[in-house]
Amino acid sequence: MSHKQRSGPDGFSKADVEVLSTETAYQGFFRMVKYCLRHKLFAGGWSEPLERELFERGHAAALLPYDPATDQVVLLEQFRVGALAADCTPWQLEIVAGIIEPGESAEDVVSREAAEEAGVTVSGLKKITRYLSSSGGCSETLDVFVGRVDSSQAGGIHGLAHEGEDIRVCVVSRQQAYQWVESGKIENAASIIALQWLQLNYLDLQAQTQ
Repeated sequence: MSHKQRSGPDGFSKADVEVLSTETAYQGFFRMVKYCLRHKLFAGGWSEPLERELFERGHAAALLPYDPATDQVVLLEQFRVGALAADCTPWQLEIVAGIIEPGESAEDVVSREAAEEAGVTVSGLKKITRYLSSSGGCSETLDVFVGRVDSSQAGGIHGLAHEGEDIRVCVVSRQQAYQWVESGKIENAASIIALQWLQLNYLDLQAQTQ
């Protein structure tokens, strides 16, 4: 998956990093790679060789299903081991998301996952943003979208049994979902970003469907 390379405010880019070696430290469903590298310094010259361990889990896409007719959103609740280890609520409220497989586009992923995880068909996809999940030690990027759905079709328990998924669908008002962001009940980054964006732009989405 290729993305356009951009330079930082001081003009530094990928060309200002020298990767001296890479070594696979772990290979399972995900991969851990140990990098030895050096990079240019703001004050001039180059850093000493640095070792950095990088978690490689691929790239992902996420979708906020929004029904502009009822001003409701479709959220998912499911168990997350990372939340358990972080001493957060193990059952997290989230938006639709999935890993981008080779040959897939981010739009393909969110359309597929909307059907698998929430039982809804999405239309009018709009890109909100793309961000790095944790650039200090992970290469994953997330493309975040909003899309129109019929919330009356959403509900029940979904997920793929062979992937160990047990997903409960929740249909709530936009106001309720945003209150959960403000109170800290929603702790997932993609969900927070998408719901904050919706709070600023929901009137435009409603106008587009009239």
